[in-house]
Amino acid sequence: MTTHLVWFRNDLRVCDNLALAAACRDPRAKVTGIFIATPEQWRQHNMAPRQAEFLWQHLRLLQTSLAERGIELCIKQAKDFAASIECLKAFCASRNVDALFYNYQYELNERERDAAVEKNLGRDVICQGFDDSVLLPPGSVTTGNHEMYKVFTPFSKAFIKRLQEGLPECVSAPGARGEPLVMTQAAPFDYPRDEVDTALFPFGERAAIAKLREFCLTPAADYPERRDFPAVDGTSRLSPYLALGVISPRQCLHRLLKEHPRALEGGAGSTWLNELVWREFYRHLLVAYPKLCRYQPFIPWTDSVRWQQDEKLLTAWQQGQTGYPIVDAAMRQLNATGWMHNRLRMVVASFLVKDLLIDWRAGERYFMTRLIDGDLAANNGGWQWAASTGTDAAPYFRIFNPATQGERFDAAGEFIRRWVPELQAVPGKHIHAPWVWADKQPQTLDYPRPIVDHKQARIATLAAYEAARKPEDKQDEK
Repeated sequence: MTTHLVWFRNDLRVCDNLALAAACRDPRAKVTGIFIATPEQWRQHNMAPRQAEFLWQHLRLLQTSLAERGIELCIKQAKDFAASIECLKAFCASRNVDALFYNYQYELNERERDAAVEKNLGRDVICQGFDDSVLLPPGSVTTGNHEMYKVFTPFSKAFIKRLQEGLPECVSAPGARGEPLVMTQAAPFDYPRDEVDTALFPFGERAAIAKLREFCLTPAADYPERRDFPAVDGTSRLSPYLALGVISPRQCLHRLLKEHPRALEGGAGSTWLNELVWREFYRHLLVAYPKLCRYQPFIPWTDSVRWQQDEKLLTAWQQGQTGYPIVDAAMRQLNATGWMHNRLRMVVASFLVKDLLIDWRAGERYFMTRLIDGDLAANNGGWQWAASTGTDAAPYFRIFNPATQGERFDAAGEFIRRWVPELQAVPGKHIHAPWVWADKQPQTLDYPRPIVDHKQARIATLAAYEAARKPEDKQDEK
């Protein structure tokens, strides 16, 4: 009997899983699954304990779902990627595996691991990989010179055109391949885990699909008007499920088009579709520019910016104690839930880099240690955009005013009061500058004063970027 092995990674679902579907295509083949936890590698990649819990719960649910179909999912643990290669090789030998099926991961370490696996397995095992976590494969949307786009807008236009020519298909979940299996309880992997708020992020593939369907019914059409206001439930909150592959981008696209058929032509739903394309853009960039996986900026001269080394300021930002209410509310939301509203991700990133003049990489790493939706491509892309170091970045002289951002997107302070209870008594018109109001009150306010003056910080930041850019200007003159 032919034996097919499915190597699960960030694709923890049975519906629309390209590798799983391909492995199950031959009705005579015995299909087995394997997941190899790599705790030391996760530590190196700063995986958040809350994301580790989200992964563990979905892994157990996937094991149950596969067992109901007569497919065994073996959960193993190896120290790191190097050890996982040996683990996989030994497993293939012990089960007489004929073919290995897996879905590609696009980060550099993961790509190097997969290349090593194919080399180690040699001719004994046929390896088949699939572009499962993207709508279109990296390298398939390029300029006329066959190069990766460096700016989002032309990439998006070319990407949408490709989708209009033909949509990527979803594949069905595999049917039963024998009697349901009795599972043995797997031991949790050796990695810290933190509690997940299941009211925000319920566990399970079915729950993820239900959230997707609910969002696409009406909120997706209202997304342009509601997405920037953190006090409003105007976003999909599907990012944790996409990060671990509990749902696929193809499922998102097809469900969106089912409810909003004109999304590809710029009609209702097109703004949220644009967010899916941003996700693709950052993934394609990782493949085209591997240096992005090595904490290197896309724009070389920005690596010469003289960042401020101030642990006290960094800690205040991390703990939501900066004295700027919208920044502090956002950071406390992140620390408490593992998630942050997208508008606020831009605000707090701009504050760390452009107000505190702290290296964007410190923020990128901290986010990964907290995010339930941690994803290298999206996180790196977002931070480099905010820091003006990446492709399609905000110009370095565009600096968010944190108080103004609060006034625009949380005018009444509803979101701020939810996460910064010290400000409950502050009137709405003073919520974004509570220290001004507090100075006129008989009682003291248990809230820090701003750790930096925005106007002065802006001047210092512009000078730092301009100084870093001078060598490039001189080179251009030659």
